[in-house]
Amino acid sequence: MKKILILTFLLWNAAALFAQNTKNALKFNLNDSGTAYIQATFLNQTWLRFNESNAGTLVQNMDKANTFDIGLRRTRIQLLGQFSEKVFLYLQFGQNNFNAMFNANNGSRKLAAFFHDAVCEYKFSKKNELKLGGGLTIANGLSRFSQPSVATIMTIDVPIFAQSTVDQTDEFSRKLSIYARGQVWKFDYRVVLSDPFPITSSGATLPAIEPVANFAQRGHTLQGQGYLVFQFFDHDTHATPYMTGTYLGTKKIFNIAVGGIYQPNAMWKTAAVGDTVYQDMKHFAVESFLDIPLNKETKSAISAYLGYFNLNYGTNYLRYNGIMNTANGTSLNATNSIVGRGPTYGNSFPMFGSGHTIYTQFGYALPNTLTKGVGRLMPYISATLSKYKYFNGLWTNTFNAGINYFINDHKSKITLDWQNRPTYSLENVALKAGKRMNTLLLQYQIFF
Repeated sequence: MKKILILTFLLWNAAALFAQNTKNALKFNLNDSGTAYIQATFLNQTWLRFNESNAGTLVQNMDKANTFDIGLRRTRIQLLGQFSEKVFLYLQFGQNNFNAMFNANNGSRKLAAFFHDAVCEYKFSKKNELKLGGGLTIANGLSRFSQPSVATIMTIDVPIFAQSTVDQTDEFSRKLSIYARGQVWKFDYRVVLSDPFPITSSGATLPAIEPVANFAQRGHTLQGQGYLVFQFFDHDTHATPYMTGTYLGTKKIFNIAVGGIYQPNAMWKTAAVGDTVYQDMKHFAVESFLDIPLNKETKSAISAYLGYFNLNYGTNYLRYNGIMNTANGTSLNATNSIVGRGPTYGNSFPMFGSGHTIYTQFGYALPNTLTKGVGRLMPYISATLSKYKYFNGLWTNTFNAGINYFINDHKSKITLDWQNRPTYSLENVALKAGKRMNTLLLQYQIFF
């Protein structure tokens, strides 16, 4: 009891120390002006979900036509250190996708948390014209949603396909990288050189080399990335490399951007005569983002995004993925389903592939007069329209619609989301579009 009382006293005083001179953050100032500080933030996203299962889905070797699960989509602790005007440190520790099926096939539910970010950054200018940084970081090329601030997103989740190598040659979208980023006139930019992880360290069972491209299991090359934004009005927030999902009308943002990723010999496949062929990974995107207030008194605002992605992982690359998958097995086989492209069971669908993708989202933060000043409502819709070469002309389209109830903006919010996704099957060796499946999801997020 004495130890518990002492620990409680220490934690209470530590919280009071971090909270000095601020009402909205756990922050400890290192100088009188507050320009040097250490700040801690915390994020937790709890999901309650009903899912219509893909054909053949097994949960612990039992058929399941639908599932209900409770999980932690993200649990994170961040530490930001602005030690001087020019020196910045950013650390993030946490876990993702923790539900009853987490590691059900590997026998351990205790190996979830890891460092997401560990970044040192030095600012060479008075404002934000040039920052050089390095470490384990999400600083990325390609698109806005390749480096998203997950605590501030408008939809229930980010479009994961934009994090093109997630958990293949990176650590949940983070890579060991050096980068330059900054804001000059109306431009935001970032240039990144990354040292990807070998696919052999992903922890997954890897397929044998075949005529369809996969990440190469031999050789190692560096990856170059670039991203350039033209801002018509305000600049995006620039404290960390993460990009805000929606400002809820607190900024006037309208921009257009281009981005890309290139890695030589990142992929391999067999040629017609059985020789090994290495292929480059080349991704390109062009996008536009709008997030502006409509009425500052009622706090109404709109947020919209439209992006085109040209994704080239090599010949006919395709990968299924199911976010925090609700199942852990399938009763289907190579005669009636797609195999070797990731888990096709549970809530999975073809999320990554060589081809073209259009992604769009739109949301409207309703006037707070509708809720009489108690919180805010924001309905939204989104669509991912993909045409992957693997499917020989079949479209892979996924739709979401939902509504946010912001109790205290992003610090405390409830989100209800409906998703409609495609399925596919094999009939006489021919790929066929199957029944479309639905997921209904409720999230509660706390972030402070």
